[in-house]
Amino acid sequence: MDAAPSKAEPSKADLRAAALAARDALGDKKREAAANKIAKRGLPFEIAPGAVVSGYSPIRNELDPAPLMLKLALAGARLALPVVNARGKSLTFRAWSPSDRLVLGSLGIPEPSPAAAELIPDIMLVPLAAFDRAGHRIGYGAGHYDHTFAHLRKSHHVTSVGLAFSVQEIPSIPALSHDVALDFVLTEKDVFDFRSK
Repeated sequence: MDAAPSKAEPSKADLRAAALAARDALGDKKREAAANKIAKRGLPFEIAPGAVVSGYSPIRNELDPAPLMLKLALAGARLALPVVNARGKSLTFRAWSPSDRLVLGSLGIPEPSPAAAELIPDIMLVPLAAFDRAGHRIGYGAGHYDHTFAHLRKSHHVTSVGLAFSVQEIPSIPALSHDVALDFVLTEKDVFDFRSK
């Protein structure tokens, strides 16, 4: 008697597509309410005055980090946004304030002007397609954040905070050796702390 064929594990591409479909199904009001709820709750740890917090310019219905970033700026944080370099290269970060005009970067994502000062973040707010309860994330496949964490953490402590909607949580993500787990994930419903895992 032949053994039943084992069901293949879903690929990262399949998991990404399912999580993004769930995110895309949320209406604008739910997305805005989630961003405001996370901002109201704030970060689950103290930040030093003058700490550099990098956010991101939301694309593709990502959770908007701006409400949280504005709250952190009022508490004394310096803000930065990433600049995308070539694939396989780490991101760089440039100073940003809410009144600054952004320019379209190489991938069509708004970024600070090349004239803005380059900063090294202490805390990185990270977009994602999906996450699991081990702190693993799925991005969009280019590896920008994995390369950046690997590069920055050689010489600087950086706390990584994923921002997501609760519908983006999935049971398990197949992690590869170069994948870097997040320290925290914040959703509108939960705060996940992965530092002890």
